Amino acid sequence: MVSILIPVYNREGLIEETVQSAINQTYKDIEIIIVDNKSTDTTWDVLTRLATEDDRIRIFQNTENIGPVKNWMRCINEASGEYGKILWSDDLISPTFIEKTLPYLEKNDDVGFVFTGAEIFYDSSTKKIDTHFIGKTGFYKSESFILGILSNKGYPVSPGCAIFRLKDLSKNLLIDIPNKVGSSFSMHAIGNDLLIFLLTANAYDKFGFINKKLSYFRAHAGSISIKSNDGKLPLHYNLSIAYFVENFRNNLIEKLNTNIFFTIKRFPKGSIKYRLNSIEAYYINNKNYHMDLLHLIKKFFLIKRIVKFFF
Repeated sequence: MVSILIPVYNREGLIEETVQSAINQTYKDIEIIIVDNKSTDTTWDVLTRLATEDDRIRIFQNTENIGPVKNWMRCINEASGEYGKILWSDDLISPTFIEKTLPYLEKNDDVGFVFTGAEIFYDSSTKKIDTHFIGKTGFYKSESFILGILSNKGYPVSPGCAIFRLKDLSKNLLIDIPNKVGSSFSMHAIGNDLLIFLLTANAYDKFGFINKKLSYFRAHAGSISIKSNDGKLPLHYNLSIAYFVENFRNNLIEKLNTNIFFTIKRFPKGSIKYRLNSIEAYYINNKNYHMDLLHLIKKFFLIKRIVKFFF
């Protein structure tokens, strides 16, 4: 069985469409776990109605708002499937998402997760952007995912386009991420999602990719990516990656230092605001603040080409 996990808070106008995309799966052995984080709008009323219409829907409501990441974890804890697919409350999946992705996990114990190509669509606009198309359908080395994240090659940072084993979601979703700048990952939830990918990739030899548009990410005024325009996302994603490389992949520290350097230069005000304006700030114990010279040169010329293209 596959557990489709939908954490939700104040999505009265969006949640029904999201749940419907889960209900419409051509693969039928599913349960739909929805945990409402004590919404203050009519989200719970919508969920109550939907649960009466399909017995695969199991709804829960927290007695108080426990923060986003703890709510993700409650979804996982309430699930009973062998596999887990996180579906954010403002996103959609194709009816064939599970049918197409699940076989790559079921038959391959050395594969940690499977993700698909995705489309970002904008509310009140015809604007659409295709993303996360990394190549042909098939299996890839997990190392290429980890290096792809550090090289900004279009790999996903959010598991909204992926399916995992439920045990790995439970193990690799960190409620908080240790850091020395007092950043509350359990509340801003920027980086916990990426670490699910990185920690799982570090434990398996391969991952799967489906070269089809089976995931749909909604861009709207209430989404974190739209609201965070001061560098909050890239700065905190680098902080979460720093936790990963410091504790699991020490050999990648200098490559990450290079990324951190350029992100600080790109968002000087944001880096000061979040106290992430030095490479040292990203690590707890690491004292190696050197940069990868080759990576530095590649990023410099990439930025130069981008600037020349637009200006």
